[in-house]
Amino acid sequence: MRRAHEVEFQVLGDDLQFVEIMLDPRETMLAEAGVMMYMDSAITMDTIFGDGSSGGGDFMGKLFSAGKRLLTGESLFMTTFTNQGATKKCVAFAAPYPGKVIPFDLSEHGGVLICQKDSFLCAAMGISVGIAFQKKIGVGLFGGEGFIMERLEGDGLAFLHAGGTIIRKDLQPGEQLKLDTGCLVALTPSVHYDVQFIGNIKSALFGGEGLMLASLTGPGTVWLQSLPFSRLADRIIAASRVGGQKKGEGSLLGNIGLGTFFGDNN
Repeated sequence: MRRAHEVEFQVLGDDLQFVEIMLDPRETMLAEAGVMMYMDSAITMDTIFGDGSSGGGDFMGKLFSAGKRLLTGESLFMTTFTNQGATKKCVAFAAPYPGKVIPFDLSEHGGVLICQKDSFLCAAMGISVGIAFQKKIGVGLFGGEGFIMERLEGDGLAFLHAGGTIIRKDLQPGEQLKLDTGCLVALTPSVHYDVQFIGNIKSALFGGEGLMLASLTGPGTVWLQSLPFSRLADRIIAASRVGGQKKGEGSLLGNIGLGTFFGDNN
């Protein structure tokens, strides 16, 4: 018997996408705090302890699911959006940085999907949002963003968000793929995840890719992103710290730029 609510959706936009969900009466969506974009007046918001997998559940079950979320750096609470009207109503969710929204029907992936902890956007009520620790100590020490991941379980729709362009790769048994840990968005549980030394000291010190790369071995499916938010944030921070002063790009005037005329001299 299906546990998760069955919802209709459409993904809108190009590089700054959001997802619009159509809810039947009494249907509910589960989302991280702060991702709601707009909703019809018949939609009501509520805050729940833990995730939406157990419905009522006992207190200890809710405490355990909330504790798992806390380990991933997420809030103890999640937000629900329920249609209290008599007809279909709409609620939309958008991520906090540019990228794509990827819909997943977990029933098509064996009921389980492993994803980066910051990529989860929203899901139908009934989806469990837990954690997936990597077993090897090397992954824990050097796995970067890939160490603690989220484990989505259920038989309904879940929506992930990732930066840049998203690609899907189906790995055959024994087929291996190496990548930056931040470029991994999601994978099916059958994919083996490990980290490997980049190859030589010169590449590690001067190549700009760090000491380790993620190693994914099939069989299974993985989804990758071309622009991890951490990489974008690093570039923004680096560009804003040029000798403690602003950097005027694309102009011989340097610091004598628009700020001179508009009074922005901080």
